[in-house]
Amino acid sequence: MKKQIAAASIMLAAFSAFAQSDPIITQSTSDSRTSSTSESTTTVKSPPPSAISPAITVINSDVCVTAASGAVQTQILGISMGITERDFNCERLKLSRSLYDMGMKVAAVSVMCQDRRVFDSMMAAGTPCPIDGKIGAEAKAVWEENPNRIPKPVKEK
Repeated sequence: MKKQIAAASIMLAAFSAFAQSDPIITQSTSDSRTSSTSESTTTVKSPPPSAISPAITVINSDVCVTAASGAVQTQILGISMGITERDFNCERLKLSRSLYDMGMKVAAVSVMCQDRRVFDSMMAAGTPCPIDGKIGAEAKAVWEENPNRIPKPVKEK
């Protein structure tokens, strides 16, 4: 009997050692379903509206006009505009130069004398501006008799 117990215990030990060395495999299957609902907002970004100011070009450099343009734009309304402004002093210089080139020197000086600054400097120099075809002392006497005909001062901007 001792032999049988010894043999049974050896067999038991061998089987337990054999069972421990084999991995345990378990098979399982699971089935899972997920359902979700989401709310989203889409923002469309587009370029802003643009007001384009007009191109006002003064191509010839011999023109006595300056130009300006501009534009303003909001999300709803856009406004653009352009203006030109005459330079009267530039025109006066061109007219005087043209008269002088045609040999009309007294007429050229008369055009320049329409500017109060030129009128004052001519009087200060002792050579009054021509008036009614008179020059020199005769012109000075006419200017003194008619101060209402003296050009108005130039407005400062």
